[in-house]
Amino acid sequence: MSERKKQRGIFEREPGSGAWWIRYADGTGRIRREKAGSRQDAIDLRVKRKAEVLRGRKLPERLRTRKVLFLELAEDAEKYVKANNLGHEVDALRIGRLKEEFGNQTAEIPIEDFRKWFDSQEWSAGTYNRYRTVLSLVYRLGKENKKVSSNPAHLLKHRKEADGRVRFLNQRDPKEEARLRKVIADRFPDHMPELDIALNTGMRRSEQYRRIDWSCVDLPRRDLFIPQSKSGKSRHVRLNNATVAAFQEFRRRTNGTDPIFSSRNHGESLRGPRHWFEAAACEAKLKDFTWHDLRHTFASRLVMTGTDLRTVADLLGHANIQMTMRYAHLAPAHKQAAVDRLNAFNNRKKSDIVKQSEKDPRSEESNDGKPTNVASHATTGIGADPQTGNQTDTRTSTKQKDSFGK
Repeated sequence: MSERKKQRGIFEREPGSGAWWIRYADGTGRIRREKAGSRQDAIDLRVKRKAEVLRGRKLPERLRTRKVLFLELAEDAEKYVKANNLGHEVDALRIGRLKEEFGNQTAEIPIEDFRKWFDSQEWSAGTYNRYRTVLSLVYRLGKENKKVSSNPAHLLKHRKEADGRVRFLNQRDPKEEARLRKVIADRFPDHMPELDIALNTGMRRSEQYRRIDWSCVDLPRRDLFIPQSKSGKSRHVRLNNATVAAFQEFRRRTNGTDPIFSSRNHGESLRGPRHWFEAAACEAKLKDFTWHDLRHTFASRLVMTGTDLRTVADLLGHANIQMTMRYAHLAPAHKQAAVDRLNAFNNRKKSDIVKQSEKDPRSEESNDGKPTNVASHATTGIGADPQTGNQTDTRTSTKQKDSFGK
């Protein structure tokens, strides 16, 4: 019994119970205790644990790391998007939902948990993919900060999205714009110029309310400079009469000092139109209509009035014309004109064929009054010599003769 007591790191918590425990220091120096079973099991287990600690010391990456919560990763992502992303408000909302669901869990969350939650949401394919992108960003930053070792979002399958939604004013009822303008004139008259600017420039909400100031507006040249769009690039938009009048109204209100769009009562910068536009759209009975649909209206009307898609893409600030193709179906007249051009081509071709046959002597009667076999000439190039009457080959290409002679 005395021999057993001399075995270091092995003990019975209750002497005589036969239940043996081990005690050892892990890679961080923390004392650990673990139940093993019999005395021999305890000896074997302690040897195993000491070997694991030794491997951890030789391979530092295997040392026990501190406990990282998903909440910490999400907060890092929130700071990043606020500093770097133009649409950081929307990204922050999505990160907030992820925090609510997974915030108190450790960062090493099984992919099955993410799949279960994503599949339980009643999202469109586009919304699903946007959340997947945000989740991937959370873990990508976590890997860069050496807080996690993997990115489980890569295992979530990307969903195929339908063609882009296009909703524009007067699409479902020719009086939609009239109703909307009446409601705004009655309840929100100060905001009518904002509507005119959106309808006639196609700016995104963030561009209109947050990306431009008076230094971007050149009314004499009718030019609006947008220094930074969604793609990060700048662009110019031409101003028509309605847009110039709207900007002139705001210049009178602000005396040409920034911000362009400000509260009439308090003079504070407006961050967006939600506080008035949603109520106006609802009262005007515009179904499934948002502020962004004013941008769709701008693009749709350009296409329907004959503007080519390349110009529309430039005015909208699309990174590639594929985004603009969603409006192509609104210009059926262009497609009809394209196929109608074939009528003129076909008629001209027929006329050329008739003229050619009239000029070809082989299409007329021979000198002796007998008609010549035109089909034979056309297909084989072999006919009678008008001088000798002997059969002759009228083909000039050796290659053609060979092919026909096979």
